Amino acid sequence: MKYKIKNGQKYVLFRDWLHKSLRDPEFKKSYDALAPKYALIGAMLDARNKKGMTQAEIARRAGTTQSAIARFEAGRTNPTLEFASRLSRALGAKLEIRLATNGHVDK
Repeated sequence: MKYKIKNGQKYVLFRDWLHKSLRDPEFKKSYDALAPKYALIGAMLDARNKKGMTQAEIARRAGTTQSAIARFEAGRTNPTLEFASRLSRALGAKLEIRLATNGHVDK
């Protein structure tokens, strides 16, 4: 793994660390299990940023608190389907859920 030095501090880039870490089967299993949650968070963040909306505005539209949105975006909660639906409506988006088997999306 390559190290970088900035302001006298030695560090490694996240993508390099992740690439190495994913070689460990236990780590990969745990990482893959979290993928749907973080995909949802990423999609919601992208939509909110594209609309130029604040956490407070989304919270008001979704009938929740700004702190609940912050916890969700930080990955500190496991969102319910109902919560994700409210957020998507607040963003003017449609929440779609798909099941994939062997890399193919079932319709």
